[in-house]
Amino acid sequence: MQAIASEFNPKIAQLLQECGQQIEVLSQSFVVDEKGPGDYVTNVDRYLDRRLSAEFREMFPRDGIITEENASSRPLFHQGYERLWCIDPLDGTEGLVKGRQDYSVMVGLLQDYQPIAGWIYAPARARLYYGGYDWGLFEMRATELPKAILPKSPLPPSASYCPVQIGYQDRKTYGEAITQHIPNIQFHSLGSFGLKVLEVIFGRVGLYFYFNGRVKLWDTVGPIALAQRAGLVCCDVDGQPLEFSPNAIDPDSLAHLQTIVIGWPDYVEALLPGLQRAVRQVNRVGRR
Repeated sequence: MQAIASEFNPKIAQLLQECGQQIEVLSQSFVVDEKGPGDYVTNVDRYLDRRLSAEFREMFPRDGIITEENASSRPLFHQGYERLWCIDPLDGTEGLVKGRQDYSVMVGLLQDYQPIAGWIYAPARARLYYGGYDWGLFEMRATELPKAILPKSPLPPSASYCPVQIGYQDRKTYGEAITQHIPNIQFHSLGSFGLKVLEVIFGRVGLYFYFNGRVKLWDTVGPIALAQRAGLVCCDVDGQPLEFSPNAIDPDSLAHLQTIVIGWPDYVEALLPGLQRAVRQVNRVGRR
């Protein structure tokens, strides 16, 4: 089963590339607000959100379209759509605000509450990564033809080699405890959720985990569709498969109620027990 009719993928690819190019232009005079502590939004996010919403509604009028900056779109998750497009116009806004280049434009497709396709455009790299269930994984640079992505597993974890991706907030909260229980662990960090997942797919790290409870559907659907297609394990810290059905998602914010672990099987098997102990340790301290 191909996720979408073949004529739509070039349109989506062109749209995401154009939005990525607009970020550099618009960010020269962007205005920054905070939706919450450390949760930034800019006029760039809002402009791209409006454009992507309009374009996807035109391409897929029968589907639900959920976007990060349009709060009124979130109830669509509960309205029985067979297919839901989950769109993050600017994933990693903090990176843009602070002058880094680790941000992306992301789109994911849920069908019957399962992630089946994803698109991640990284403007700083001028590369689009896309694919999904029974479709394949592809990378496209500018106007070049797409080429297949061959996922590459890293070297197995050892006493001297154990690279993982961790978010800045999770490292602040859990980093010390994780290091106590997994002394050989080596932390790496990027801004965008999607770019972190790509680091695992390409084998530059063995695993990515996200524990702080703020990640939403528009952050996860596209990257996890790619991760599943790459053969990665996608579970929570207890080893349970990730779910995208309403009982696993906060009804108002659309945040995941599960913690998130995405990794190569040998890394998940080796590191999950230590991650579990670290989370329990931090949670015990937090409850005192």
